This record gives sequence, C-alpha cells and structure tokens, in this order.
Amino acid sequence: MAVHNVMEEIVHEVLVNYKQQFNLSCECERCLDDIKAIALNQLPPRYITKDSHIPYVRAPHTADRQGVTNVLMTVTKAASIVSNNPRCNK
Repeated sequence: MAVHNVMEEIVHEVLVNYKQQFNLSCECERCLDDIKAIALNQLPPRYITKDSHIPYVRAPHTADRQGVTNVLMTVTKAASIVSNNPRCNK
C-alpha cells in the first residue's frame, strides 16, 4: 500500500451521510469534489502506510464526539461555501 490520507475517507463519508441536510444547491461531481477539497484543506491530514492502521487513525475522528463534531462542522462550512459559489455550469 502506498501512503494514504485517511481523512479523505472520513470527509467523503460525512459528505455522503449528511448530503441531504446540507441543502446543496448542486450535487454534481465537481461541486462535491470542491466541498471535499475545501474541507480537507482545513483539517489535518492523517497519513498511513498500512491498512491495519486505519482504525487507529479513524477513531479520534469517528468515535470521539469532539472529533466527529469538528469534521462535521468543517464539511458543513465547505458545503455552504460551494453552495453559495458553485463553479460548475449549473
């Protein structure tokens, strides 16, 4: 396995799970990628080199209430930015 940023998976899951609550003005692939990019630039990367380390890296961001809240707030802000300023040809 190459170097992998687990935070990308976490942000993607939050976006998929809460997409309806975000009331996005557009759900095209470009807008969703923009949301992920903005959120990932605000969150610390969590790199691993072995798949067996994924649970240890995910735990503070998926099981801990503060970690979950931090990621959700960051993705929510990114969704708001993109919804108000979509770059797609909507």
